[in-house]
Amino acid sequence: MGRKFVVGGNWKMNGNKSQICDIVSFLKTGPLNPETEVIVGVPAIFLDYVRVNLPENIAIAAQNCYKVAKGAFTGEISPDMIKDVGVNWVILGHSERRQIFGETDELIAEKIAHALESGLKVIACIGETLQEREAGKTEEVVFRQTQAIACKIKDWTNVVVAYEPVWAIGTGKTASPQQAQEVHRALRQWFCDHVNASVGESIRIQYGGSVTAANCKELAAQPDIDGFLVGGASLKPEFVNIINAKQ
Repeated sequence: MGRKFVVGGNWKMNGNKSQICDIVSFLKTGPLNPETEVIVGVPAIFLDYVRVNLPENIAIAAQNCYKVAKGAFTGEISPDMIKDVGVNWVILGHSERRQIFGETDELIAEKIAHALESGLKVIACIGETLQEREAGKTEEVVFRQTQAIACKIKDWTNVVVAYEPVWAIGTGKTASPQQAQEVHRALRQWFCDHVNASVGESIRIQYGGSVTAANCKELAAQPDIDGFLVGGASLKPEFVNIINAKQ
């Protein structure tokens, strides 16, 4: 059986109840390809509201969680809190968490491990900056980030990896389908070599660099691209076209 195409929409720090109603409306109208798994990443304060209003065929993800179950960690949320409002996914390791908030490979790996142990599914983000790409360090960086996760977890069943070239997020730039496929293929081979061949074949790897309705079909046609993690476009009706990229 092939890998199921999975499209995530990361709303980031955007939206209010009125805007969320608009998003829910176009997602309900669709139509959405029933063969594609759809997940939306929602600001923590709206997780419960979105769960109540969104159709059951669309999963919901928190955009972050901490590495322990509870305690004196002001402003953080735990996997158990996320599960308590009926949400089953979390996005961890996003480039903005790494670049803006200084999260290290080790912290992200610890957070992923705890989320999985707590029963959440995880979209684990990796990716290189423009400087790293221009220095020819793309594979070095994404392999290092992935290895940190591999040191903390053994079971990859509930992990989706999102490769997001940082230089192509919110810039309007995008890796060509061939460039994206090259990194995805290298990552799949890394899993075969450093985890096992079964994980290498089954792990789903999303592409997360400025995916739009205009380029999604060509990207989706690449053999090692198993979906997308979309930012700003997930707030707009074109998100439906991106969900339906794989026909």
